[in-house]
Amino acid sequence: MVIEAGLQRYEAVNAKIKSELQKHNKVTVKDVNGQRYIGCALDAGKKIEIHGTPGNDMACYLNGGKIVVYGNCQDVVGNTMNGGEIIVYGHSGDAMGYGMRDGMIFIKDNVACRGGIHMKEFENMKPVLVIGSSAGSFLGEYMAGGTIVLLGLNLQKGEKLFGTHCASGMHGGKIFVRGEFPYENLAANIKAEALTREDEKELNSYVKKYCRYFETDYDEIMAKPFKKLVPETSRPYANLYTPN
Repeated sequence: MVIEAGLQRYEAVNAKIKSELQKHNKVTVKDVNGQRYIGCALDAGKKIEIHGTPGNDMACYLNGGKIVVYGNCQDVVGNTMNGGEIIVYGHSGDAMGYGMRDGMIFIKDNVACRGGIHMKEFENMKPVLVIGSSAGSFLGEYMAGGTIVLLGLNLQKGEKLFGTHCASGMHGGKIFVRGEFPYENLAANIKAEALTREDEKELNSYVKKYCRYFETDYDEIMAKPFKKLVPETSRPYANLYTPN
């Protein structure tokens, strides 16, 4: 089923998507022009393909479904998602994966500021965010769990892998970074470590999936070494307001 979004208001587009998904497991939406909330709370077994630029809060509360974007996307994609997959063949705006609890997000190119802010995990629920190129400031801010992978592909001359205040307030989870990265942009609470065998196994699975989606060479990516960024303490602000 194909829906033409065009210049329709987001309420009308989302109503059509919801109606068609009651009859079909897959819906294609073309000529998307910033319509918000597409695919919110999409259940497992359902898929939406988007051509164009979806607006804020696409796939918020995603509940096991799959959304593929053939283009760029705006802010807060995957907000508080509970599971499923988001695949973006382009760039992403701010706060990608805000508070995501589970599921996987693959971004072919860049992510703007505050990617992966407040990601968290619980028992078997473990969110994953894979970024193909660079990330803006405050990557992994207040991160409480899950995994971010930053590949640094196709960086321009002088472009840094991530912006300032990386992992500010991070108290759980881990960030895999490839190649050289700006130590000066790391928050004070963060340390860089070598990968364990378990880390390597986990990383390999994400990179292989990224390569499969975006037709990228796995060996070329893995030719550069990775480091793991983790917090030194689970209470980064313990002594900020009191001396004890």
